[in-house]
Amino acid sequence: MTEALIDAGDSDDGAAREAVEQERAELREFIKGLNPDDVRSGDWFSKLVAQALSSYTDKVDWRYFQEKYKGVPADGIVEQRITMASRYAALEGGLSAGAYSAAVAATIGSAGGASPLTLPAAGVTLMVDLTYITRLQLRLAYDISVLYRVPLDLSDPDDMWKLIRVAFTIKGGEMARESVTKSVPLVVRPLIKKFFSGGVLTAAKGLPVVGKYLLQRNVIKVGIPLVGIPLTVVLNRYTTLVAGRHARAVFRNEARVIELAWRLSSRSKYPQLMLWVAWLVIAADNKIGDDETLLMKHLARIVREMHGVVDDQLANVVDIDPDDVWKRLEAEPGDLTELLDVASRVAAVDGDITAREREVIAHLHGRCSRA
Repeated sequence: MTEALIDAGDSDDGAAREAVEQERAELREFIKGLNPDDVRSGDWFSKLVAQALSSYTDKVDWRYFQEKYKGVPADGIVEQRITMASRYAALEGGLSAGAYSAAVAATIGSAGGASPLTLPAAGVTLMVDLTYITRLQLRLAYDISVLYRVPLDLSDPDDMWKLIRVAFTIKGGEMARESVTKSVPLVVRPLIKKFFSGGVLTAAKGLPVVGKYLLQRNVIKVGIPLVGIPLTVVLNRYTTLVAGRHARAVFRNEARVIELAWRLSSRSKYPQLMLWVAWLVIAADNKIGDDETLLMKHLARIVREMHGVVDDQLANVVDIDPDDVWKRLEAEPGDLTELLDVASRVAAVDGDITAREREVIAHLHGRCSRA
């Protein structure tokens, strides 16, 4: 979300419109620094990401939200942030809509080496709308990750790509399109589905590639016949709503997995053995899901931070041998029944427990009982 939006909070319409106008004026200055090749190549996105997150992430952390929304659970704050962002997106859409036309997209696509000053005012307005919504959704996704305390190191390219992927439903486009039917009014669904129906980026992590993708998607607002203020307002509002709810689903789920990892690690008397048991269960059916990967990642991190345990031998395992785990169990003289709960919770992290996972848990039960 924008800094002006943060400060405006739940202000009245006049203050909200003023905050949006302030942001639009700031983005016009940003766009003046671009040339047509930046727009066409997608390099505008690389530059916007740096501008959007540099000072913002210094200001906005979990303590910031804790102070601003004292006593409110994370779910309540997230819903409020999504609603607020969609409202501001709609206001911006109303301000931008008057300049949209099919000619704008054609001009941007064929600008050649022209100076930015030669772009028509309508073309600048289209870029203002694109950069406003892009920055809004990027910061909204970041807010949601912070509120659910999902650690993101934005100096790490993998974490940065994760934030971008979530913010713009990249690779999660199918999921976003499925959720559309539950999050927008019936009359609006065809328009929103059209917006999300383009190709979904699955592999390319280059920021310019994402920039071209977002520009093409935003031009849909130009390409739909009879576009006008009501349609642009609706598209801005509900695409932001869908993006926010997608980010909530992703980061809330990861928060659930992190919570489980903390719970298991804090209770464990045998943290190193717990990691072996967890990986044995995860690998039982030869299919490792996203939630299982997340759980193992956070278990290893938290065990390292909480207990100082780093198991290089486990890290080098390719095909885990159950006998290796059973020998480790036999070498421990204490009560190992806590590992049964670990195994059951790990097996259930991604949904129903499979038959193969049940077999492993049954074997584990026998080994722990004998121990």
